[in-house]
Amino acid sequence: MSGPNRLPAETLSPLAERVDAVLALYGYEMAPAIDAIDDAVDGHGGLFGPDTTDGEIRAAIEDVLAGGPPESTAGAEAAGREVVLYVDGSSRGNPGPAGAGAVIIVDETTVATLGRPVGTRADNNIAEYAALQLGLDALAPHDPASVEVRIDSMTVVDAIWGEEGEPIEPYGAAISDHLSALSAHEWTHLVDSDPNPADARATVGADIAALGPG
Repeated sequence: MSGPNRLPAETLSPLAERVDAVLALYGYEMAPAIDAIDDAVDGHGGLFGPDTTDGEIRAAIEDVLAGGPPESTAGAEAAGREVVLYVDGSSRGNPGPAGAGAVIIVDETTVATLGRPVGTRADNNIAEYAALQLGLDALAPHDPASVEVRIDSMTVVDAIWGEEGEPIEPYGAAISDHLSALSAHEWTHLVDSDPNPADARATVGADIAALGPG
């Protein structure tokens, strides 16, 4: 397996950058990546343990990265299937620590839960674009029959699928390339009362973006 595909990020602290490197190593599958870091932390601490020092996190991350990439299967079950892709971005303070989340569902079964930090001081729009690229990037190798993107940002919808505004780069170009390669795709706008399983992953991504200065 080749090296991890690091997705573009805004400015992150050195510590958050290293956590993002582990996430990339795991194909941005958040749960196993964080579990790997937690397992490498001495004692009973972990990535978000209140008593875990930045130095302990850094040492654990280097151990995980030295172990090389696992076999990532993010989105593999989507091959040739109809897919629902939930995406969401989160920014505390807007701008502030921001994260992106994406959840891939096939036949009402969750097959991938992805997340990552986006930036130490990034706004919500950037986080939403990063979330959409995160999900589409995971699907790209698997050629799904169709993708329904469920998203709550009309700013992103209007810029990507409509004719209002210009997509934020570098995310816009990659998103357009992914969408043009799909056999079929559509979007559904989520209102505040609609459940969005990607929200929790975006929130953890923002937690990671807040790590540091490390």
